[in-house]
Amino acid sequence: MDVAAAARPTLAEVARRAGVSTATASRVLNRSAPVSGRALARVESAVRELGYVRHRAHNASVRGTGALAVVVFEDMIHYQSDLFYSRLLLGVERALKSAEREFVVITASRRAQRPTLVRYLCGGHVDGLLLVGPWGDEALPQLIRAAGVPVISLGRLPGAGDLPYVDADNLGGAALAVLHLLASGRRSIATIAGPPDMAVGADRLTGYRRAIRDSGASVRETVAYGDFTAASGEHALLRLLDLCPDLDAVFAASDLMAAGALRALRRLGIGVPEDVAVVGFDDDAVACRTRPRLTTVRQPVEEMGARAVAELLGSVAEARVVMETRLVLRESA
Repeated sequence: MDVAAAARPTLAEVARRAGVSTATASRVLNRSAPVSGRALARVESAVRELGYVRHRAHNASVRGTGALAVVVFEDMIHYQSDLFYSRLLLGVERALKSAEREFVVITASRRAQRPTLVRYLCGGHVDGLLLVGPWGDEALPQLIRAAGVPVISLGRLPGAGDLPYVDADNLGGAALAVLHLLASGRRSIATIAGPPDMAVGADRLTGYRRAIRDSGASVRETVAYGDFTAASGEHALLRLLDLCPDLDAVFAASDLMAAGALRALRRLGIGVPEDVAVVGFDDDAVACRTRPRLTTVRQPVEEMGARAVAELLGSVAEARVVMETRLVLRESA
């Protein structure tokens, strides 16, 4: 007898702990039919408390598919226009090719309930899952892990509990950018931050603030927010000039927002870097197409994708991987 298997909590125990029927517990785990909010919360709590993982049958229809899934929680327009995703998938593809594996890409909205997605991912179609972006439904990764499917997140996300992840050093990278601006003599340094409800946006803003405070320099923190698009960077730059007319440097939390800021500065006749220095974050291809070319923080996106694949193929123990970033100097700062 497999003692470890015998010790595993069962669906019936989950149902008993939650005070619901086994059928209701199954509906919650599979998102196969509506249940009350109270029943949903109780079952999800029982899954977490018991550490329930559904034992998957040992047959070719549910195991060893040779495929992984990359689920991107992003609207289609942003997904197609942001080079981050292309770089990420290139890293995933290279790693899986060497392992003779395939992958599927699924784009999903950030709705709270996704029964079709959960049924597919838990249905034996893939051997592992990489989650990219805020998924909205905090129970989603727990449900998939309960089905015995290895899961890892690209980036650390708030509220994800103990979910393994691979991330870039967003905090340290932002600090590198600000320290470079301080070392070049800039003293009115503002930032175009990403959405504060995203860990990547919050971390890069924290890095900006920490670098300024730790430097001891007399620099007033000035923040405008964008959504990682060029248009939002352009609008944020105009807000920063209203808030800080003597602005002499901008750290933008993405290259696309930095490109938008450069566009606004050029339209206003403000010289870069003579009057205002600009530093971005990502080191996407756009960084070499701006005028002037963009000084930026490089995050190893391709390497992050490959590392996430390696963790999945290794069954993802308790991965908490933070990969190094570095400053790439060009003409904008």
